[in-house]
Amino acid sequence: MWLPFHADEIDGLPEGLDYRFWDGGPEFPADPAACEFYVVPYMKGPAVSQRPMADMASVQVVQTLSAGVDHVQPSLKFLRPGVRLCNAQGVHEASTGELALALILASLRGIPGFVRGQDKEEWRSGFHPALADKSVLIVGYGSIGSAIEDRLAPFELARVARVARSERTTARGPVHPLTELNSLLPEADVVVLSTPLTQSTRGLVNADFLSRMKDGALLVNVARGPVVDTKALLAELESGRITAALDVTDPEPLPKGHPLWHAPGVLISPHVGGPTSAFLPRAKRLLVDQLNRFVNREPLRNVVLTTGA
Repeated sequence: MWLPFHADEIDGLPEGLDYRFWDGGPEFPADPAACEFYVVPYMKGPAVSQRPMADMASVQVVQTLSAGVDHVQPSLKFLRPGVRLCNAQGVHEASTGELALALILASLRGIPGFVRGQDKEEWRSGFHPALADKSVLIVGYGSIGSAIEDRLAPFELARVARVARSERTTARGPVHPLTELNSLLPEADVVVLSTPLTQSTRGLVNADFLSRMKDGALLVNVARGPVVDTKALLAELESGRITAALDVTDPEPLPKGHPLWHAPGVLISPHVGGPTSAFLPRAKRLLVDQLNRFVNREPLRNVVLTTGA
């Protein structure tokens, strides 16, 4: 069992298993061919995450500690049929929801400008947009999208619209299918992206998508950088027609000298939706639950797909 935490730091792990610590270092803790349960190191990038997978001949479970699984999917083809890929649903909802709300409020209320003014000892008063009475569109309404709406609920919004792959109804209202996205975009003051990165969502926010956003709208991305066409976004930002708050970018990390750093109306945070004080206790609880389920031959949580199925 390969874990990115030392086993003696996690209470409740099932006894009798051979736990090996690997957090992405250059040396593997054991022969990858003997690994049965692979917990992917957190925030180490695709190259590190996938490095042992081609040799994992005995693996039965690949468990990510992120909500997205795009960083390991290219190497699933090396695994034998029947391997279960599980994500970390339940670990990141609170932190990502908090950050989405923080990015929205900071962008609308002009917080970056206040910080720059404080650095220069300048008193920069004036009017700024409020979140109250705004219309918000959440694109990607899974557990994280739902958590974002939970945190938006007290802010006296005019409307929240929800979009996901398939149409359904929730306690808060309807979830529209992606096919209705074009008709919803012009009505939204704030568009929040919380969709996973898949073939259908890569480049979803392209020039046509952005052109349908209303003048003065705010785009917030807490999903994955490649969901947005960076070149198309830059064109809209440089025109001053819309603004953006981005926790993820394409490329990522955003290199020095990239024009997105200094584009007008953009707030950038360095992919910090998940890594907070809330992460570790939730991640450990997930692993304890999953490994106990595994040894007791009970259904695992958060199975995204099974190889060969």
